Amino acid sequence: QVQLVESGGGLVQAGGSLRLSCAVSGRTDSRYIMTWFRQAPGKEREFVAAIGWGGINTHSADSVKGRFTISGDFAKNSVYLQMNSLKPEDTGVYYCGAQYGGRWPPLSSDYWGQGTQVTVSS
Repeated sequence: QVQLVESGGGLVQAGGSLRLSCAVSGRTDSRYIMTWFRQAPGKEREFVAAIGWGGINTHSADSVKGRFTISGDFAKNSVYLQMNSLKPEDTGVYYCGAQYGGRWPPLSSDYWGQGTQVTVSS
């Protein structure tokens, strides 16, 4: 079992920045892939970024490349999503996920946090 707790969401103006954090607890190892997904109102949950446990491999969705950066401090069991140049279309609930092995990049995750709201005003 893996437990995930997100923090760092909020309201920001377009062009601004936010840093999301995900605290990871439970049994993890190098086979886990940590993810960020988001879900806008009325839309399906979509992939944002992924990082292999240890940080060697990362992947981001085309819609956020050059603006968002996924990273991790695995000694502290934490994963981050630095979001710069935010746009109104980035608005949604952001979920931290953990996927045990499988497809790269992941299409989903085995475990999810409760989500944190990000609202970008125009």
